[in-house]
Amino acid sequence: MLDGKRILLIIGGGVAAYKSLDLARRLMERGASVRGVLTPAGQQFITPMSVASLTGDECYIELFSLKDEAEMGHIRLSREADLVVIAPATADLMAKMANGLANDLASTILLATDKQVMIAPAMNAEMWANKATQRNIETLRRDGILMVGPGAGMLACGEVGPGRLAEVPDMIEAIEDFFTGGLRPLAGKKIIVTAGPTHEPIDPVRYIANRSSGKQGFALAGALSAFGADVTLVSGPVTLDTPPGVTRVDVETALEMDAAVKSALPADAAICVAAVADWRMKAGAGGEKLKKSKEGIPALDLCENPDILKGLSSMTEGRPALVVGFAAETEKVIEHAKAKRERKGCDLIVANDVSHSSGVMGGDDNQVHIITESGVESWPSMRKDDVARALAQTIADTLAH
Repeated sequence: MLDGKRILLIIGGGVAAYKSLDLARRLMERGASVRGVLTPAGQQFITPMSVASLTGDECYIELFSLKDEAEMGHIRLSREADLVVIAPATADLMAKMANGLANDLASTILLATDKQVMIAPAMNAEMWANKATQRNIETLRRDGILMVGPGAGMLACGEVGPGRLAEVPDMIEAIEDFFTGGLRPLAGKKIIVTAGPTHEPIDPVRYIANRSSGKQGFALAGALSAFGADVTLVSGPVTLDTPPGVTRVDVETALEMDAAVKSALPADAAICVAAVADWRMKAGAGGEKLKKSKEGIPALDLCENPDILKGLSSMTEGRPALVVGFAAETEKVIEHAKAKRERKGCDLIVANDVSHSSGVMGGDDNQVHIITESGVESWPSMRKDDVARALAQTIADTLAH
């Protein structure tokens, strides 16, 4: 969505300034070019070298730079961008904007720009609630300044309340919305996502499960919702927050997950991310805890759980137009994923290496391979929410055709 877009990133002072580096990196991963402007206060938290190294361009810091101002740098910077983003936007910087002050490079750029400006405020909760700050915010909104955040929660100062810098994915979404006019490529589509593990009781205290945090499935559900889809997330036992706009159905066992998925049909797509346990107790869990005995280890009479992915893929009526499975492998990842796609009958398999050394299980990063009938596309290692957004785009493109 951001290929070729030019973004001028003004970084204000505050502990949250470190997030601006991650924001710049992710914008560039999406095809944007980023120029950095660092305020004097911002330089107390991150360095011009870190910004320049990350963006591959000079980090601009001085209004009265002989080299830059010989070329009217503040004018050029303000005009060559497609969007000006301030993150974090401090109370001081917003006050300058609201009152037309221009006594440093950042505020001069903002007064001289003819481009849209987006701010991501970050400050102490009392500073945010202050009447002067709220007056400035109202002025900025009337002036057409776009705003993302702030969030609420524990602040760097130890207080709790509004004032947290918006999370990087939320800022990315707001920037993409600006360039797309808020268009949602999956608007009107109904999508089912399964996520997390299932727990199959052995007795009242023990269960069979897979090692799944649910992070990738939840991130994908959130990305699909951001793309406009009506998302039903069927989740096994996890402690993650429900993504905005997503309808969540909590289950524990594979049988419950299978029933919840069927209840959510019909759907345009079904994305089976969950690590469903393959087996359960044939007679169900007893009411008493199994005890050790002299007779040795008790035998577990197991039976196979329903194959949710294969069941969706093989529907003769009402089959989703797109059925996607995930293959978590520890060896021969692509080979086994190809075989799984054939065996399950799904349209697409997302394969990844979940061996202990990969750190994928429970971690924040993932590297996936997209297996379709036409071949294999391997993606670089990315954070799971970046993988989710890329997958959401792939799903949107597939459904569009």
